Amino acid sequence: MKDIHIIDILENIDYTAQNLPSDRIENMHFKNCQFDDVANIDFTDCLFENCNLSNVNFNNCKMDNVGFVESKTLGIDLSKTKDFGFEVHFSDCALDYAIFDYKKMNKSSFENCQFTESNFTNTDLSKCKFNMCTFRGAVFVKTNLTGVDFRSCSEFQIDPNDNFIKKAKFRRQDLAGLLYRYDIVIS
Repeated sequence: MKDIHIIDILENIDYTAQNLPSDRIENMHFKNCQFDDVANIDFTDCLFENCNLSNVNFNNCKMDNVGFVESKTLGIDLSKTKDFGFEVHFSDCALDYAIFDYKKMNKSSFENCQFTESNFTNTDLSKCKFNMCTFRGAVFVKTNLTGVDFRSCSEFQIDPNDNFIKKAKFRRQDLAGLLYRYDIVIS
């Protein structure tokens, strides 16, 4: 994640009961806050730490260098966010059932995240950084994985016939996750 110059911290606020302070938020650190709708909000250089963002409405939301640390992010749909300037970084988050369809995410990074049944259909993840992530049941269809390093990741099933995996890196013991469709026994 690029450095974020934090100007202010908003802590322990329930934004399900009140509105955000503005429709353009920059250099803000949200800590222990709860959200349900951030549609049409532009976030630039912001950090969400220990926040509850599960099933939040991100429609038409701008996410430019936005970090999420130890936050609840179940079921988020980032496919409906604005494309221009899109850059997100997640650390220690459960992104189960998250939707990233059709997003260009090559500036994004994920550290120690879980993607149970998340959807990456038609997503550009080229040059995206994944470290210590699990992908149990995650969907990769027509996904650009060019150059992605999966060597510290696990539990993925990626069909090389349906995805772009040129120069992607995998551990030898994880090759079964690339060959699952052939119903072969690897020992």
